[in-house]
Amino acid sequence: MSDLRELYQEVIFDHNRSPRNFGKLDDANRTAEGYNPVCGDQVKLYVRVEDGVIKDVSFDGQGCAISTASASIMTEALKGKTEQEAETYFKSFQALVTGEGEADDSLEEMFKLEVLGGVREFPMRVKCATLPWHTINAALENKSDSVTTEK
Repeated sequence: MSDLRELYQEVIFDHNRSPRNFGKLDDANRTAEGYNPVCGDQVKLYVRVEDGVIKDVSFDGQGCAISTASASIMTEALKGKTEQEAETYFKSFQALVTGEGEADDSLEEMFKLEVLGGVREFPMRVKCATLPWHTINAALENKSDSVTTEK
């Protein structure tokens, strides 16, 4: 196994064991829930947006290591970003993990998200990695329906 792949696995395990920004955010003004029925991942995103800026974001729920790590890394990357920047990160992350389109390497926190790029080799795991991202999009758009990875 390459050193880079081992490093990526280590980062995923670290974020799974000690997720950042885990827990309910009491002063959130946007929330959304997401569910992956294939593997049972459940996530709830709490976001506090002020003047179009994500001032704080957290999550809770239960899921596999990839889903938890993705939510943890995502919350770190998006804190302090504008809603528009969050959309750009979402699109870039989607391109990274699906291999469709191009990831924007100029994004400040994109290198942290690249750790999850390896999931594109495992199509069923892509849904695990993208669930938190679809869920935060729903929260930012004030959608009340639960997000699911299935159509």
